[in-house]
Amino acid sequence: MAGPEMFKTEAQWREELTPEQYAVLRERGTEAPFSGKLLKEKRDGMYRCRACGKALFPSNTKFDSGTGWPSFDDALPGAVTLVEDDSHGMRRTEVACANCGSHLGHLFDDGPTETGKRYCINSVCLLLEARP
Repeated sequence: MAGPEMFKTEAQWREELTPEQYAVLRERGTEAPFSGKLLKEKRDGMYRCRACGKALFPSNTKFDSGTGWPSFDDALPGAVTLVEDDSHGMRRTEVACANCGSHLGHLFDDGPTETGKRYCINSVCLLLEARP
């Protein structure tokens, strides 16, 4: 699951991440809806990959989708990779960090903004670098 720019063993990831972070980021899990600490976050800044720190989503792309997970209408160019996901009897598009390959969430084409996109991202996968 390593991305093109970074490689760590799964043992290293297990040492660096909490069990919940590891389950979502490395094992493609999903946190419970409405449970994430960044769901209602409103501060300006940059959302980064919790695993490797890569900048992913500017805060001005975040919106309240009502789905229970932080949602964004766009990602920074080259920050994420999109992978077809046919798991759980559904056809979806997985969003992964382009740097470390960690699972972040899924992309849907039902966003309310001009992009029409909704990057539905697990809060546990993100770090907010808030602007002072």
